[in-house]
Amino acid sequence: MRILIIGGTGFIGPWVVRRLVGDGHVVTVFHRGQTTADLPPAVAHINGDRQNLSSFASQLRGFAPDVVLDMFPYTEEDAALVTQTFRGVSGRVVAVSSMDVYRAYGRFSRLEDGPPDAQPFAEGAPLRSALYPYRTSAQQPSDLAYGYEKILVEQAILGDARLSGTVLRLPQVYGPGDPQHRLFEFLKRMIDGRHVILLEEGRARWRWTRGYVENVAAAIALAVTDSRAAGRIYNVGDKEAFTELDWVERVGQTVGWTGNIKVIPRAMLPEHLTLPYDWTHHLAADTNRIRKDLAYQETVPVEEALRRTVAWERAHPPKQIDSSRFDYAAEDSVYAKNAA
Repeated sequence: MRILIIGGTGFIGPWVVRRLVGDGHVVTVFHRGQTTADLPPAVAHINGDRQNLSSFASQLRGFAPDVVLDMFPYTEEDAALVTQTFRGVSGRVVAVSSMDVYRAYGRFSRLEDGPPDAQPFAEGAPLRSALYPYRTSAQQPSDLAYGYEKILVEQAILGDARLSGTVLRLPQVYGPGDPQHRLFEFLKRMIDGRHVILLEEGRARWRWTRGYVENVAAAIALAVTDSRAAGRIYNVGDKEAFTELDWVERVGQTVGWTGNIKVIPRAMLPEHLTLPYDWTHHLAADTNRIRKDLAYQETVPVEEALRRTVAWERAHPPKQIDSSRFDYAAEDSVYAKNAA
């Protein structure tokens, strides 16, 4: 197949590209050229900004892609421009979305009120009614967070009568190259020799679907190359959604950490460990659809995924570390009061 990827040089994209090329597909990547990625030599590059996609329409359409994979459609306008550009040329557009579209996420983030939704949630679960979940963090309308809304992206991708679409709702993705360093808050404490890690009791019980980057990339590649994915929405992620307590324990086992995790009531936590979420709203997804439709299964087990991730994190710590997030004196004080 001839596959055009919009993006493809960030965290997840290179894994997808390597998978597709390894399976014998012809891949062209459209990106700004600002990110260095280890892509196979056979990959063709077209450098440009997706905000100016129409300026590259002739060149992109000339590639005649069978499928277009959009790795980062953040706004309704992003998705609409892609469908307009490739109508009549490509057979399908696959868009990477997020599990933040679900109502459970809106309630977890306190964007809207209501009781917890049934867990795990499948693709037909209710979506958020509160749009633009990150707009309050934007400094100005031109900021990415201002217009970000995957719900509208999905509607644009799946609502085009002249171009078939597929939507992939991704979980929390971790692994080598993770720009958010998702394991770091716990890993640093373990490496620093902390004997105790404090965990808010609500957070300790909270479940969240995660996905190792190579496994997520394999799911994306499968949805791109299998025509049975046309018109479908898929949750992507591990089969089991671990509690946060289970997850931290697994990280500790990977590191060889011999300390303890102390579960603490929210009211007693030091301020730097208090997060603004409602932990009664779990984010555990049902991922059976992609397994049944496309025969997806993980290629890297959790234990090995954590081993690879921890090794990478050790070698590539964040360039800037906010020391206020690691106020060990405050943590020791709270632990001393709750040691019994």
